[in-house]
Formats: sequence, C-alpha cells, structure tokens
Amino acid sequence: MTEVQKLTNNKEIIAYLAEKFPRCFFLEGEARPLKIGIFQDLAEALADDEKVSKTQLRQALRLYTAGWRYLYACKEGAERVDLQGNPAGVLEKEHAEHAAQKLAESKAKVAEKRAAERAANPKTNKKPARPNSNKANGKKTNRPNLVAVDLATLTQGATVKVKAGNSTKRAVVLEVVKDNVRVELENGLTISVTAERLFA
Repeated sequence: MTEVQKLTNNKEIIAYLAEKFPRCFFLEGEARPLKIGIFQDLAEALADDEKVSKTQLRQALRLYTAGWRYLYACKEGAERVDLQGNPAGVLEKEHAEHAAQKLAESKAKVAEKRAAERAANPKTNKKPARPNSNKANGKKTNRPNLVAVDLATLTQGATVKVKAGNSTKRAVVLEVVKDNVRVELENGLTISVTAERLFA
C-alpha cells in the first residue's frame, strides 16, 4: 500500500478543496461567501482523508477567507454556500462591513509595503533610457509609432498614449465627453485631454 502524500502548502490545500468541492471553493473568478461553521463540515467530510489535517484545513481556510477575491464577494445580502454549493444563509450587514474593513486594511498594507520597497530601492523605479531614444542623437523628431485616435471608436477602458510636452505617457480611458477624453495616467493622475493629444 502506497503512503499518501500529505499536503503541507496552504495553496495546495486550497487547490485540493476546490477540486473536492468545486461549487464551494473557487481558485479564480468570483468567490462565494461560505456557510457559517463550514470548518466543521469540512473536518467531517475530510475526516478519513490522509492528505490534510484539521490544523492545516483551518490555516488554509483562514488564508482563503482573507483573500481579496473572497472579501470582495462578501457583500450584504450575498448568499452563503455549503460544501455542495447549496444556499446556506445570507450574509448580514455586520459581516459585510467586517469584510470591507479587512479588504481596506489588506490593500493599505500592500500599498505601504510597495512604498517601502520603492523607498528602499529608488534605482529600480527609474526606467532605463532607451538606447535608440531621440534624445541620444540630439534630434527631436516625431516618433513614427504615434497614430492619431478616432474619438468615435474610443471606448472606456481602452489604453492610449497621451502627449505631454515632448513625451508621451500611457493612460487608460475613463470617459469620452464630446471632444474631451478623461484618462488616468500610469501614476494614477486623472486628466482631461483633447483628441489631438491622444494617440493609439
């Protein structure tokens, strides 16, 4: 009899749960809020499963329910599901508020960590100069890769280039209002620009 390989990695355990209970656990796309007391159900359902222990199950469940996808799904009135994906109660306001708070805290931590990494490695932020950039040969020429954008075909979420001075910056279209387009630049700045400053 071959010995069963125990799962020790939380992500492996979550993948295993998604395989065993595909209507309850999701690895991608939108997650669904879990039934209150689902750990007990899991522990019973996997009592004879040698791949996972109760301790590991608890840790993996904690990781799964702390994930951003899961917290996003925890909206007031959302339907909770049991292991088979059957309705198992509705998410109450206090639970939805708790999830929203957790999500905000988690996002703030990530932003803080990124800011700290940027402060610690300022060199990594600077984009390397392009060897064939126009500045290198002293000539200011219009780059041939700039193609004018047709406002009629521009849609929300489209990626465009915005001409600012002598440089162009990548941006995402937020909305098109008559001859003006509101875009969000890579640095998070939102500006309104006219069609002649937009390129594909």
